[in-house]
Amino acid sequence: MDMKKLILSIASGFLFLFAQAQIEKGNLLIKNGTVLTITKGNLDQTDVLVKDGKIIQIGKNIQAPVGSKVIDATGQFVMPGIIDAHSHIALDAINEGTNPITPEVNEADVINPLQIGIYRALGGGITTVHAMHGSANAIGGQCETLKLRYGTFDPDVLKMDGAPRTIKFALGENPTRSHGEGAGIVPRTRMGVEFVIRQAFTEAKEYSDAWAKYNKNKLVKGFRGAPPAYSYRHEVLSDILNDKIIVHCHSYRADEIYMMLKVAKDFGIKRLVFQHVNEGFKVAPELAAQGAMASVFSDWWAYKFEVYYSTAYNAAILSKNGVVTSINSDDAEMMRHLYHEAAKTQKYGGLSDQEALELITINPAKQLGIETRVGSIEVGKEADITIFKNHPLSIYGVPMLTIVDGIVRFDREKDADDMRLWVDPKQAIETSVFRDKLNDADHCMEGAEFILDSEIFKANNK
Repeated sequence: MDMKKLILSIASGFLFLFAQAQIEKGNLLIKNGTVLTITKGNLDQTDVLVKDGKIIQIGKNIQAPVGSKVIDATGQFVMPGIIDAHSHIALDAINEGTNPITPEVNEADVINPLQIGIYRALGGGITTVHAMHGSANAIGGQCETLKLRYGTFDPDVLKMDGAPRTIKFALGENPTRSHGEGAGIVPRTRMGVEFVIRQAFTEAKEYSDAWAKYNKNKLVKGFRGAPPAYSYRHEVLSDILNDKIIVHCHSYRADEIYMMLKVAKDFGIKRLVFQHVNEGFKVAPELAAQGAMASVFSDWWAYKFEVYYSTAYNAAILSKNGVVTSINSDDAEMMRHLYHEAAKTQKYGGLSDQEALELITINPAKQLGIETRVGSIEVGKEADITIFKNHPLSIYGVPMLTIVDGIVRFDREKDADDMRLWVDPKQAIETSVFRDKLNDADHCMEGAEFILDSEIFKANNK
């Protein structure tokens, strides 16, 4: 191959890679729907015009530009795409449980765009997820905010470019069980969790101060000192202290939530979002006073001892106390029903339609630092939109279309039955197996119960 052909071949390769990483943006007009803007009220029989993936006009009788896709939303509800502030989908690894402090690892490195769960989430109206590190560590790994651009093979396409950095912390039994009980190292107790977090921040501050001193001294003529040893772990922790990373902290009990509030205050950490927060209702005024936010379950608790006490009124109490509150899933199945989870706050707490919908749109957007881009239907925002048959807070609400950047990524009526991007020929297939309990000897005392049932059956059928 001559040099000219070689250069052309290399250039073509780079162009192919560049093309692969491009984000697809759509042009469309949604006609005549009931638009639930979230921030500017509800608009009946209203159109939404999208150009290059962004909303450019909202109003009545908008004419579709040439080449734009037109969607008739007559009799349907048009709302912002649902945002899940706590998810683990689209990831090939969740916990780096080898140390209680691991801010150096990053979920951005293990994104899997082929997971069918991404498409299923779109089927529930989800357009954005916070793909989080797990809760094995007191200070875990960095998380990634993803847009569900299902259909790509490129992991980078799922990343929400420019979204603020976030990181996972965890309190309580998860880190104590992983390290104290599992590995025999600190933390073994809740006070041990506080200790390792405070120690990590203290070391990070010393590291940052040492670099600041070195950078100042090296400008002095004749200075011959060596720079401090580089540590990416301490770089990330320093970025938290310098307000460059939002902390999302797994928590349950009121005492540990209050403890973490004090730690954040002592180290000047301003952006703090508590996850789960099952006993947050007990310290709602304290959370609001410090500007901390809360991402909660609607009615999920008692699945382990430290989550024994909670209430379905949690989200409403937090909201009424001025805490920016969202409802999340932490579960690939539940995330398909977040609109139902939000609706539960109307039964438990009497939230209005507006307040309930904020829990799954603009509020999680605020918690991820992306509220200027998504979370409401406004001119200038990205066209992440879900169209519902029936009101989204109704038990009869059904997501019909899910749109990301103006591209329809889910269409209930037109999509194929099998939407997998890649089929593994060795993939195990789920099967249903009939189990005859009368012949099952694995469960003590079942026999006595079923013998009694059989005697009753005989008596009733003589």
